[in-house]
Amino acid sequence: MKAPAFDYVKPKHLSEVFALIAKYGDEAKLLAGGQTLLATLNMRLSEPSVLIDISGVEAMRGIAVHGQTLRIGALTTHSEIEASAIVAANAPLLSKAAPNIAHRAIRNLGTIGGSVAYADPAAEWPTCVVALDAVIVVQGPTGERRVAASDFFLDLYQTALQAGELVTAIELPVKTATQWSDFSELSRRHGDYAIAGLAGCAQRSGNVLSQVRLVLLGIGATPLRAKRAEAFVEGTPLTDALIEQACAALKDEIEPVADLTSNADTKRHLAGVLLKRMLTNAARGA
Repeated sequence: MKAPAFDYVKPKHLSEVFALIAKYGDEAKLLAGGQTLLATLNMRLSEPSVLIDISGVEAMRGIAVHGQTLRIGALTTHSEIEASAIVAANAPLLSKAAPNIAHRAIRNLGTIGGSVAYADPAAEWPTCVVALDAVIVVQGPTGERRVAASDFFLDLYQTALQAGELVTAIELPVKTATQWSDFSELSRRHGDYAIAGLAGCAQRSGNVLSQVRLVLLGIGATPLRAKRAEAFVEGTPLTDALIEQACAALKDEIEPVADLTSNADTKRHLAGVLLKRMLTNAARGA
């Protein structure tokens, strides 16, 4: 199928974007990297009368550290994050996750802001920003506000964005000297949506983790924290027995949502596999 007819505008400033949103309302769609939107247009799942291309808004680009905060502009592409030395030094979890996103052609165009705003439960960035306790910076016609990532994702493809708002940046605490993080996912083929994935972040002292955050993707309608598994791991040496207990707790606490390729039991099993691998690596100092 082909996309329906629509008008196209490319503003250069946020003020212009908000004026256009106010003018067209629900008839408008925002275009950033377009890797999700263009597919929905071609399948006639979305039929806007106007596309507002925000890719020319330079204020929404860039990667920089300000004090103890790493700020990534919403229009920063997946490939830019993957290649960034600043990201690797200050938020290595993102560097580990980036190569798992689709294929290079998509990573070259897709943006972190678009991924976060779309809130696909099988996407990598929403899970990572929850694991890293990030802040989502959003802006609308009335000004800017900051939303904790843990409060941003409400339900399947639903976020805390209000009418007329858009994601302008992601802010993350910079890596500490004792921070541990890891990411892995399982998919049928490289580039496919993940059947299950796991992002982990904690403070590490030897083989003891504290302030543990374990967040799953592809399991529920939103990024899902495995709080029972976190409780087993928190402040306790990572022995083989403890890791098995944490994996059992994880399997007990989740109710995976089946998809076209995998049922709930398969997803539950794979979530346990990912957690066991991750904690075993952490125990070995990897």
